[in-house]
Amino acid sequence: MSSLPTVPRKRSGSGFSVQYLFRHLCMLLSPLFANMATHFCKNAEESPEPLKAEVKGTIPSWLKGTLLRNGPGIFSVGDTSYEHFFDGMAIMNSFAFKDGEMTHRSRYLRSDTYKANMDSNRIVVSEMGTMAYPDPSKNFIFKAITFLNHTVPDFTDNGASNFIKYGNDFYATSETNYIRKIDPVTLETQDKVDYLKYLPVNLVSSHPHYDKEGNVYNIGTSIAEKGKTKYVLFKVPAVSQTDKQKNVPALKNAEVICTVPCRSLLTPSYYHSFGITENYIIFIEQPLKLDILKMATAYMRGVNWASCLKFSPDENTLIHLIDRKTGKEVETKYYTGSMIVFHHVNAFEEDGHVVFDVIAYKDNSLYNMFYLSKLKDNLELGEDYSRPNYRRFVLPIHPDKGVAVGEDLVKLKYTSASAVKEKEGKLMCQAEVLCEGLELPRLNYDINGKKHRFVYGNFVEDSALSREVGKIDTETKEKLRWSEDNCWPSEPIFIPRPNGEAEDDGVVLTSVVNSNPGQSCFILLLDGKTFKEVARAYVSAVLTKDLHGFFIPQ
Repeated sequence: MSSLPTVPRKRSGSGFSVQYLFRHLCMLLSPLFANMATHFCKNAEESPEPLKAEVKGTIPSWLKGTLLRNGPGIFSVGDTSYEHFFDGMAIMNSFAFKDGEMTHRSRYLRSDTYKANMDSNRIVVSEMGTMAYPDPSKNFIFKAITFLNHTVPDFTDNGASNFIKYGNDFYATSETNYIRKIDPVTLETQDKVDYLKYLPVNLVSSHPHYDKEGNVYNIGTSIAEKGKTKYVLFKVPAVSQTDKQKNVPALKNAEVICTVPCRSLLTPSYYHSFGITENYIIFIEQPLKLDILKMATAYMRGVNWASCLKFSPDENTLIHLIDRKTGKEVETKYYTGSMIVFHHVNAFEEDGHVVFDVIAYKDNSLYNMFYLSKLKDNLELGEDYSRPNYRRFVLPIHPDKGVAVGEDLVKLKYTSASAVKEKEGKLMCQAEVLCEGLELPRLNYDINGKKHRFVYGNFVEDSALSREVGKIDTETKEKLRWSEDNCWPSEPIFIPRPNGEAEDDGVVLTSVVNSNPGQSCFILLLDGKTFKEVARAYVSAVLTKDLHGFFIPQ
C-alpha cells in the first residue's frame, strides 16, 4: 500500500488557515473514498438464484424471515448514463434467515422503465435528476411525442427507493403514482399498479406506517385536481378474508382520512415521510417546493425536474396536526423556522402533548451531493455539506387560550423544546437537538407511535456517505458505534427478539459494501443492546449502496 501524502507546511498569519487545512485533509482522505466511488457508478449484477452465505459467528436461531433491500443499481445503458444516484434503475436484494443460516439473491426490477431503456439500449425514460432525450436519429414525429409526454409527464415506474406492503402484497416503490408488485421470495416483477386508479394522488410517500391490525397509512399529493392542489392522507385497510379469497388488491378499499390544502396552488411542498401516533398524524409542509409550471417546461428548457425544486429559506415550516378519528386538523396552528426533513424518526403522545422527532437539514444541499459527477470526483467531504441534526418538537394539543402571548406552553420537564404563543394564537415551535450527524433512523417498530428511547441509524457527521452505523439513547445521549475500514453500511434495521422484554432486545441488520480488495460484502448482525457484532454473513455477489429495506418475519 502506497503511503499517504503529507500535508505541506504553510503559514497564514499566526497559523494554518482553516480552508487550507480542510483542502489538504480531503487530499489525504481521497484515496479512501476512491474505491467507494466506483460502487456508485458501476452497474450492479443480479444473482437471481439463492446462494448460501458464509457465516462468521452465530446467527440467532430465533431470527427467521427475509430482509428485502432496495436501491439504484443500473447507472448506464448503452452510451447514456444517469446523472443522479437516486435515478439509477432498481436492483432488489433478498437476505433470507433460517436455522442459523442465510441465503442471498438479487434481481433487477423489470419495470416498464427498465424494459424501455433496455429495448432502446439507451436511457429513454426521464427520472427526477436525469432528463432523457430521444436518439438524434429519430424522426420529428417521435421527438414531438416525446416533448408532449414531458409537458404533462407520465412518471417512471422505477421503484428504487423502498418496499411497501399493502394487504398481503409487496411493492417496489419510489415516490411517483406507480408502484410495482413483486414476489418477495423470488423477487420477480409482477403487476404495475397506478395509485390514480384508486386515489387522486400524483406523488406518494415511500414511507407509510403500519398498525397491529394490518392497516396501512400513507400520504400523497393531488396536483391541481378540480383547481386545487392538496395533500391526501389515506388508509389502506387490512385485507378481509373475502377479498383474500377473491384476490382483490388492498388498494381497492383505500379510504381518504383527510385532505390538507396546499398553501400555494402550483408549488406543493416536497416530503419524504410523515409521523403518526395513536390519535394523530403529523405532516410537515416545508419550504422545499415543486414548481409544477417549471416542471411542464423543463424538457423544453433542457433541464431536469430536480431543478424545479425550490427551497425558500425565508419561509416558515408549517406543522399540521391531524386528528385520526375526525380527519380534521386540530384548532391550534403550529409552525417553526425554515428546515428540510426527509425522515421522521417517531412520534408519541404524553400529558396533552404530541412529541415528534425528525432528522432535519438547514438547506437542500444533500440532494445535490448525490449527483454522480460529484461522487466520482470524491467531493462528498465538500465544504457545502449540510450536516443533519436529530430534532425533537413538542406540540401542546389543547393549549390554554388564556395564556399570554410570549409564554411557552410546553409542560414536559425532560425536554428543552418549546412552543411559544404568538398573536392570533399560533404557536412558534423550537426543537431540542438530541444529536448531530444522524440519518436513516430506525427503531423497534413494535413501539412506533409510542414513546421510545433508542434509535438506530447511520452517522454522517463528516460525509453524506456513511461509514458508521450507530445507536443513540435519547435519554442519556449515549452513542454506540460500529465501523470497519473501507466498509460502507446501509440503513440499519432492528429486529426484536420474540417475547423480548426490553425495547432494545434483538438484533440490528445492515448490509455492508466492502471495498477492501479480495474481501466479500456481507450482512452484519449487531446486538441491539450492546451494539457488539453477533455475526456476519458473507455473500458471493457484490452489493451496492442501497436506500431502504423491509423485514418480513417468517
